[in-house]
Amino acid sequence: MAEEKVHKQKMVLSRMVARRAREQATESFMYDLDSRPDADSEQGTNGHISWGSRGDVGLARDHNEDSYLCLPPLFAVSDGMGGEEAGEVASSIAIQTIAEAAPKTADAAGLAAAIEAANEQIMRAPQKGIGKNGMGCTATAIVIENDKMALAHVGDSRCYLLHNDSLVRLTRDHSFVESLVEAGLITTEEARVHPKRHVITRALGSDPDMYADNLTIDIEQGERILLCTDGLSSLVSDTEIEEICQKNKTPQLCADALVSAALAAGGSDNVTVIVIDVLNDGKEMLVRKKRHRAIMSWLGAAIALLVALGCVGIWFVDDSYYLAPDGDTPQKVALYQGIQGSVFGVSLSHLVNTTDIVVQDLPEATRHQIERGVLAADQKDAWAKVNAYREAIADAKEKAAQGTPNSVSDAQLDTTNVLAESDAMMAAEAGDGGQ
Repeated sequence: MAEEKVHKQKMVLSRMVARRAREQATESFMYDLDSRPDADSEQGTNGHISWGSRGDVGLARDHNEDSYLCLPPLFAVSDGMGGEEAGEVASSIAIQTIAEAAPKTADAAGLAAAIEAANEQIMRAPQKGIGKNGMGCTATAIVIENDKMALAHVGDSRCYLLHNDSLVRLTRDHSFVESLVEAGLITTEEARVHPKRHVITRALGSDPDMYADNLTIDIEQGERILLCTDGLSSLVSDTEIEEICQKNKTPQLCADALVSAALAAGGSDNVTVIVIDVLNDGKEMLVRKKRHRAIMSWLGAAIALLVALGCVGIWFVDDSYYLAPDGDTPQKVALYQGIQGSVFGVSLSHLVNTTDIVVQDLPEATRHQIERGVLAADQKDAWAKVNAYREAIADAKEKAAQGTPNSVSDAQLDTTNVLAESDAMMAAEAGDGGQ
């Protein structure tokens, strides 16, 4: 029993040492990735997204047939197939064509069309002396636009989304083993080691009628997007990929850790990884834009109302008249166009004419009205009032000269009565006149 216990302890210790050795190997790969043959990486940020990438030839291949593209908002990976150098040529043509033909917005159909255009270019290349007949590649591409992501895909390269720390695969492998998994004949773990795992059922370069799968999904701030060739997914399980994506804070650290994991698992294929973090999904900006549009609409409506009121006011001012003492010769009654008063020191009326009517000749009540301003319906009505005042004053003076009134006050009263009658008959008696 004691020997068995010692044996178990040794086994546990051996496993701990082996696990630590694997961890140290992974750490060393992460540390030395930049010094490896054909080391390639690119990282950056634009305020909306942050990205990091890593391409590695692996431990079993002598050259890298993978190609990738980081051209925000466009990202793509391509895994070349078809023999020495030919696969590299195919993937390079695919990436170049996608870069030139892809839409600038999250247009999934347009992105699929760019991949299909790449297929045509790869098939025509051997006729131009470029590459070899039979060369081909996979292609997985995305375009990120605010809270939308367009995705187009052919082959067994993949796109994942880390949402709330859960990894979701967004693409379906166009491969023989994937069809077996979908049919329930093998598990995903068995597919990773299946002898025919590299048999692709759809790829660029072999079929002129090839088409790309495509879809558009909503993305959110805080989510992480992963593009990779099968050099990662065939060696590292989705569970391990999920854990690495959870633990590494920056896209570049995550990309390096994923490639390191593939190398630690044997590195039997070229491996390419792009990791993109969604920093700002644009929703806050859209809310601000909507609020800005609402405010501008409200201001526009308010300005339109003010303009309308202003136009009405201008029309009312221009169509209004009143009688009041002349500003320069207050003893005379003058005709004004507009309304009495001013706004911000600007007078709302202007002098039209000064009459020959002396204010003091008017009855006291009428004189007070003139001093406050007597409104007229229009210019014709104003001159009718002037004529009525003039006739009433003349009539009062004539009666006073004949001694008909008993006193001046009687004459003034008589004048007031005449003016009252004149106002009542102004429409019939009105007529344009001068001084």
